[in-house]
Amino acid sequence: MQYKRILLKLSGEALMGDQNYGIDQTRLKQYALEIKKVVESGVEVAIVIGGGNIFRGLSTEGSKMDRVQADYMGMLATVINGLALQSALEDAEVQTRLLTAIKMEQIAEPYIKRRAVRHLEKGRVVIFGSGTGNPFFTTDTAAVLRAIEIDSDVILKGTRVDGIYTSDPEKNINAVKFENITFKDVMNKGLKVMDMTAFTLSEENKLPIIIFDMNKEGNLMKLLSGENIGTKVDIEI
Repeated sequence: MQYKRILLKLSGEALMGDQNYGIDQTRLKQYALEIKKVVESGVEVAIVIGGGNIFRGLSTEGSKMDRVQADYMGMLATVINGLALQSALEDAEVQTRLLTAIKMEQIAEPYIKRRAVRHLEKGRVVIFGSGTGNPFFTTDTAAVLRAIEIDSDVILKGTRVDGIYTSDPEKNINAVKFENITFKDVMNKGLKVMDMTAFTLSEENKLPIIIFDMNKEGNLMKLLSGENIGTKVDIEI
């Protein structure tokens, strides 16, 4: 395996499957089995999940809801998704711990960096819930922050698109895929990978990002085995 420790970033919307809302159990089971194979190969796995399938704080822009309140609601949504994924992983006989940036001891452990690293060293999957614990920060930023804290080798951002393109491939059939690209080129070309705070933090800490299609069965394992899956963003190519 080319990486010893990874941070897997999943969108909440990915958990919907073909539904318009909520959590699709088939998709959840698929993810759990994909992650199980990776854990059994010896790779240490940490995960950050969004909450957009349940509630997204940014979706309240233009409404009368307070932004801070809305963001906290979004953070709670990520915990719900974390609990669901934890359950699916444990059903697949994968030891898993859910750690949250907002204390809720009855259902999850509070986030402590040393505790998270220790769980990873013991071969447990660690799910980070409730983002950074602060409003105005996305789960992309939470993913980069946690990856830096636990000394992850890479951030793997699982999406429904198989990499970074010159334009949206779902709208433009002539869009060209990048196999590798630098952080600087992403910025210069105005390509969307992560929100600016997360992307800049990753660049400053020289933490590579790989964008890939998580919904295609076997992709995660193939990527970690060294196959050319997705698009890699790094300081140099």
